[in-house]
Amino acid sequence: MLSTRSIRTNFLIKLIISSSSLILIFSSILFFYVERSILDDKAIELHQYAKNIANDESLFQHEETFNENFLSLNVEIIYLHSNANADVYEKTVHKHTYLTLIYPYNLENSAYLKISKDISSTKKLLGKILNYIFIINIAGFMLVILYAIFISKMLVSPIKTLNSRLSNMNEHLIKQIVVEELPTEFEPLGRTINHLILRIQNFVKYQKELFIGTAHELKTPLAVIKLKNQVTLLKKRTPEEYIDALKVTNKTIDEMNIIVSNILNIGRQEGAQLDKPTEVDIIYILKQKASDFKLLADSEGKKLHMSFKPDGFMATLQVSLLNQIIQNFLQNALKFTPIDKSVTLQSSQDNYGLLIEVIDEGCGIDESVDLFAPFKRQGNKSGVGLGLFLAKSAADALGARIKLENRKDGIEGTVASLQLNSKLSCILPMNK
Repeated sequence: MLSTRSIRTNFLIKLIISSSSLILIFSSILFFYVERSILDDKAIELHQYAKNIANDESLFQHEETFNENFLSLNVEIIYLHSNANADVYEKTVHKHTYLTLIYPYNLENSAYLKISKDISSTKKLLGKILNYIFIINIAGFMLVILYAIFISKMLVSPIKTLNSRLSNMNEHLIKQIVVEELPTEFEPLGRTINHLILRIQNFVKYQKELFIGTAHELKTPLAVIKLKNQVTLLKKRTPEEYIDALKVTNKTIDEMNIIVSNILNIGRQEGAQLDKPTEVDIIYILKQKASDFKLLADSEGKKLHMSFKPDGFMATLQVSLLNQIIQNFLQNALKFTPIDKSVTLQSSQDNYGLLIEVIDEGCGIDESVDLFAPFKRQGNKSGVGLGLFLAKSAADALGARIKLENRKDGIEGTVASLQLNSKLSCILPMNK
């Protein structure tokens, strides 16, 4: 049974109905045109006969041979009490159809010519024409059905091809679709699927790295704890030595707790991606973050500069994800920026949307290393290397671009940037 939810079924039904209606309308117009043309020709003949009789001329032209059609004519004179113009009408008597003309002959005596012509053969011919048109319509209707089935099948073929390719993929054999092989109308869909596949590949890659990295990061402190305990149990020690050993163990446990907390943050972030987006002013959020981190910068002997343009940028997104990205940028910038140096938080508007940048005066980065991968660390600062991984995941969930690169203005340091797409924007006030 055909499903009403099927695009192919709806297209098939609409194409059959529209094409059949067009055939029916065209055939009807054609038949009525042929019928009217033939009957008009017969009426013109009757007018010519009546005119010749009224003018005492020959019933047919001298160059014409006598035609048996004249035998079907019936001419008589009738008298009408009221004046009337020439009139043609059709009448059926005993299964014979006659075309009759009433034509003025002698108006002084109210005499009229009544010329009748048997057009039964013409009617039979029109009936045959109608039957032929009906048969042609049935054949045309069948061809329309076959054509509609073929066209509808051809239209859904790319979808079936995409479905076949995607159904055969798994997390180990994910390959992008060759967009150039798709019909032009399906290229945007192909690019969207490729973008989704790329995100899935990154997600699988990061998840694998996360699991491997987590196992490695937890294995090392556990081995340290075990070794310290084994050394402590080798011989009796003073209470102070046991206390020192416990302190070392507690420190190692604290490091493990940090790793577990960051892994829990990943779970919370994935939950935040499902939160309902809300409409917020991004510039207002940036000012709040800058105010909080300015106090932290001052306490560490560093400076935090701010520059926000435009004055407002209303967008619909998950605020917790945005906060996580900005907070990570500022924490890293302040962590790697030396005392008496400065960090800048700024925003600007471009053709893509809103660009948010955190610029520091730290040691810079190695751009050949994927710092967004889990447990990737650079420098001698503490941390487990999950901050930028969380920031990248949050940016992907927001449909935003995130980038980390060295400064190009001759000053040593790093530029962390987040670019929000203008499609997220509901209201976009511009500077006057």
